[in-house]
Amino acid sequence: MKLRIATYNIHKGVSAFGRKAKIHGIKEAIDLLDADLVFLQEVQGQHDHHAEQHAHWPQVGQHEFLAGESHHSAYGMNAVYDHGHHGNALLSRYPITSSVNHDVSDHAYEQRGILHAVVHTGTQEVHCFVIHLGLFAASRRRQIQALIQTIQRDLPPDAPLIIAGDFNDWSQRLSHTLYQQLGVFEAFDVDAHHGASRFSVKGMKQLLSGKRNRHARTFPAGLPWLCLDRVYLRGCRVSAAEVLSGAPWNQLSDHVPITATLEYPDAISTDIPVTSHEQA
Repeated sequence: MKLRIATYNIHKGVSAFGRKAKIHGIKEAIDLLDADLVFLQEVQGQHDHHAEQHAHWPQVGQHEFLAGESHHSAYGMNAVYDHGHHGNALLSRYPITSSVNHDVSDHAYEQRGILHAVVHTGTQEVHCFVIHLGLFAASRRRQIQALIQTIQRDLPPDAPLIIAGDFNDWSQRLSHTLYQQLGVFEAFDVDAHHGASRFSVKGMKQLLSGKRNRHARTFPAGLPWLCLDRVYLRGCRVSAAEVLSGAPWNQLSDHVPITATLEYPDAISTDIPVTSHEQA
């Protein structure tokens, strides 16, 4: 089985300072991705001021608007204010059998949550976690531990797993913890010299060696430099991964999206080397 996925911070569907509505262009661009699963951050569930200021502002939450008729949606409300709220969302071409939002807010000035949705593809259940971590390193470490504890408590150790979103981890310090405690890999963790499979003993030793891996550069959208957005995986193989920089993505949000094509065990051998590439 193959799944095409994407992760994207949509900046609440507006330009800087909310002066221009971008949500319609974002929907058109996401539709063109033809992704089975889309992990979204900074999704506006409601914003009364934008609805008043912008003509044709969606009458429903952005997660429902972006899902349209082709996808199901789940929404995790994180930040709540007088005129609305925003959070994380998952769009899925397959039925979403359950969803729960875990509050991992670390202090009063940043409201953060992790959305856990279970998707049934027809052949298996895939556990999807949509994540947007805090701006402070100590907060991110605590939020990652909360994620790990939730997964270890609620999921079987071999359950197919996708963790995707905006990690705000510009120093790239969180991956080793996730590798070690969850047995995951990241979509761009390819050993260019050896082509080692992430499911081989050699591949896992390389991930746990402590060496910094090459994650995708996704921020800022005009000239992506920082590696803020990630896709961590378990129970599948990545046959392709790319960063979608350039037009129209550099005009829609302050991040650019990542896409990846995943292959699940009914169609792969775990000894096949994993390949991926980054598009400049």
